Amino acid sequence: MKTILHLAKDRGHNQFSWLDSFHSFSFGQYYNPGNMHFGALRVLNDDTVAPGMGFGRHPHNDMEIVSIPLGGTLEHEDSMGSRGLVAKGDVQIMSAGTGVEHSEFNHSQTEEVKFLQVWIFPNKTGLVPSYGQRNFDQLGQLNQWQTLVSPNDGEGVKINQNAWFSRSKLDKGKSLTYRLHTEGNGVYAFLLSGKVDIEGMELNTRDALGLWEIEKIDISVTTDAEILLIEVPMEF
Repeated sequence: MKTILHLAKDRGHNQFSWLDSFHSFSFGQYYNPGNMHFGALRVLNDDTVAPGMGFGRHPHNDMEIVSIPLGGTLEHEDSMGSRGLVAKGDVQIMSAGTGVEHSEFNHSQTEEVKFLQVWIFPNKTGLVPSYGQRNFDQLGQLNQWQTLVSPNDGEGVKINQNAWFSRSKLDKGKSLTYRLHTEGNGVYAFLLSGKVDIEGMELNTRDALGLWEIEKIDISVTTDAEILLIEVPMEF
């Protein structure tokens, strides 16, 4: 087993008038050549956007872009003709492929929106751009894994990579095991809240732990906690 620990306090941080953004990997003005990605996981941004503000229309290509609202509602529009709202409980994937432009704004004029934006390198370049979105019943996360993203039809929102996103809300004192789907994959555990022990290492809110050359991970919960696991190929 190999591991890399990313503490919340060590993340990159950029704050502007309307955006407060923490970066688990090099992004924008935060550049660390030793922290560019974890396997096919390229970006994990933890963003808070002020009321009525957001990201104007801008381009992407050859990237799987996943948005997970943690509070509030995003307003999305793109050059594929997709337009609508992405709220807490939703997961959105935009497969940029050969090229797409999109904008993302806080739908509310009075409340902040908090969301994770995650970029995954796709399994091939030059794909036709596509859009996917699904709402998940959060009761399905209680002390068990709920698959949010998967390469398989009908199992979460589909992604063009051998990758899975799984989320769980865990009660204090519970334990849970996660078994990797594919040999050669690793898993990046991002603790949304609480305190847990993963394979003997303690994580607190917004800490993250990458693990690879493993078949499973065991998680013990010190306090009520919420965790997101991102399983990705380590070579791609």
